[in-house]
Amino acid sequence: MAIRRFSAIACLGALVLAGCGQNETGASTQQEESMTKQDPFAEARKIEAPVVEKRPVEITQHGVARVDNYAWLRDENWQEVLRDPSTLDADIRAMLDAENAYYEEVTGELEGLRKTLFEEMRGRIKEDDSSVPMKDGDWKYWVRYREGGEYPIFMRAPAAGGDEQVLLDGDKEGEGEKFFSIGDVAHSPDHKLIATTIDRLGSEYYSIRVRDLETGEELPDRIESADGSGVVWTADSSAFYYIERDDNQRSKWVKMHVLGTDPSEDWVAYEEKDDGFFLSISKSQSGEYIFVHSGSHTSSEAYFIHASDLEGALVMIEPRAKDVEYSVEHHGGDFYILTNADDAVDFKIVKAPIQNPGRENWTDVVPHEAGTQITSFVPYKDYFVRLEREDALPRIVVAGYDGGEHEVAFDEAAYALGLQYGYEYDTQTTRFSYSSPSTPRQTFDYDMSTRARALLKTEEVPSGHDSSLYAVERIMATGLDGAKIPVTVLRLKSTPTDGSAPALLYGYGSYGYASSAGFSTSVLPLVDRGVVYAIAHVRGGADKGRQWYLDGKRDKKMNTFTDFTAAADALVAEGYTSEKRIVIYGGSAGGLLVGAALNLRPELFAGVIAAVPFVDVINTISDADLPLTPPEWDEWGNPIESAEEYGWIAEYSPYDNIRPVDYPPVMMTGGLTDYRVTYWEPAKWVARLREEAKKGPFVLRMNMGAGHGGSAARFERLDERAHLYAFALKAVGKENVEPVKHGK
Repeated sequence: MAIRRFSAIACLGALVLAGCGQNETGASTQQEESMTKQDPFAEARKIEAPVVEKRPVEITQHGVARVDNYAWLRDENWQEVLRDPSTLDADIRAMLDAENAYYEEVTGELEGLRKTLFEEMRGRIKEDDSSVPMKDGDWKYWVRYREGGEYPIFMRAPAAGGDEQVLLDGDKEGEGEKFFSIGDVAHSPDHKLIATTIDRLGSEYYSIRVRDLETGEELPDRIESADGSGVVWTADSSAFYYIERDDNQRSKWVKMHVLGTDPSEDWVAYEEKDDGFFLSISKSQSGEYIFVHSGSHTSSEAYFIHASDLEGALVMIEPRAKDVEYSVEHHGGDFYILTNADDAVDFKIVKAPIQNPGRENWTDVVPHEAGTQITSFVPYKDYFVRLEREDALPRIVVAGYDGGEHEVAFDEAAYALGLQYGYEYDTQTTRFSYSSPSTPRQTFDYDMSTRARALLKTEEVPSGHDSSLYAVERIMATGLDGAKIPVTVLRLKSTPTDGSAPALLYGYGSYGYASSAGFSTSVLPLVDRGVVYAIAHVRGGADKGRQWYLDGKRDKKMNTFTDFTAAADALVAEGYTSEKRIVIYGGSAGGLLVGAALNLRPELFAGVIAAVPFVDVINTISDADLPLTPPEWDEWGNPIESAEEYGWIAEYSPYDNIRPVDYPPVMMTGGLTDYRVTYWEPAKWVARLREEAKKGPFVLRMNMGAGHGGSAARFERLDERAHLYAFALKAVGKENVEPVKHGK
């Protein structure tokens, strides 16, 4: 294994430094100190980085040849690694271990800052917090945490009052585990059983277990390789539906398990034969129907069965069609369907009779309105509630089935909303959450008849939080084609807007996901040190509606990256920051975003944080064996079949467009059991950055015991975030700044 590491021993320690006089380049100590202030990572670059062996592989697609020196980092046995990380090739493990050691050496001086940031973030969390209980018949259910606990505890109690009961204690279940994540805890309709889905590797292969709530004992029913989204119980609580994944981590089968039978006998209710489609299952809000949904990024197909039918087959609602998406709910004798059919780009709601629900019988309930995207809805017995988004702001609309409707109003410049559907159907009350970048999350019950809202809970910040110290602002950046890109800004009111402040700019911009402008306690330690925090609502997300997403995918994907650099330029133009004072941050497809922006404008940024970054795009999207590749062709293009689509991706793939110029420091993370963005993407990227770019440094922190989301333990997650933010503060020279005090 050709990995070389050397320690930087020159002039370590105060006594030695005093006797050094000059460094190896002949610069005086005073000159060196001045240089370090201007270049925070000057000393770090003296540390010898790992040198990863090149094993060139020539790849030719559509007559275009490229050489990949680091393709060998993709373990040929990667499927087995997802299930058993100990099987990782020894050479690859040595490389990742060397990278982790180098990261610690480069950032070791930040250990104190990391601990400080961790304690500040932890101090903002109410450790023994609990959710607002949700009523379901004679019971109410909620989640709580204990002081110092890492994992949630699932609880219930009689709705009329009575003793609390622990359904699942995450701390006890996860004790001693290297990784532990609870996907779902689903109680049966008769309230006698719970089904749990748990992942103990981080690879998102979940195990299903069933527990008797009267005895506390686990039933012998044990199912492996399940999807983590959970189970859906039949009406009589005798069976449940679940999704099974194949060896390539693709959701392939919807099965029904009858309690007390061997899982090998489970009925296959549906098999998805197209690798480009994902499966999901749900139960209607009314509780009467179970839905199976199969969808790609551009089309979908749904099936239904009555929840009390244990013998019948699934019934299709409407066959999949190109560029037509729909999802289904139930009310009375009709299905209510959210769809983009008939050129409803931003979606509309239609209804169809249950007996004949095909598209020819769809009639509009909420017509399409261009620029206002309907993102979700929930039907109750007398009302239905929908969540919409327009110009990067959400809104809640309550409608009666007679056609009347009203909006639930909010006043701040930027905010986030969430609907909490609960379990009940025959109710006058819906529940929602509200927050803004400066306002802690509030949970409300809203009476749909009287329009009265009741505040049930406000997120408590134990260490103190004074919202009046902050300014929340919205500016508009201008894209290369004139598009107006919203940028949400959070800063201390005392932070100057003369260009002197540093900034952390976050973005995502893929799959039609909108970037929420909600409250985050973890970012406040940066803002309290004078860092401007900004969110770029770029194309590729659906922040300004579905067209905003369509204008940032496939052949238009470059808009995502140029929108992001335009957002950075707007922050400079508005005086929030200046060039080389901006750290950019994104994860997963957001890692692609910051990686592409880095190649486009390396001189603009002070640093880059790329969490589990999707950066080896042309290779990944050309590898049909990888779990997510076939579904991704609708998002990015198919470089296997099309030379034109190969060209789209080759233009921006971060791994393939590194330039031999000065790059700012880059920190990336990865997870060994990550099937979404495989560990070798950041591993290859860091090696190639060192080979082809200048300056840096470029560091990789690989989690050898987790997957895409990192640790599922709440305090370990805070520690992971502290590493990222300490790196960001170092990049802008703020690592020694004390935060503003909040009076506690």
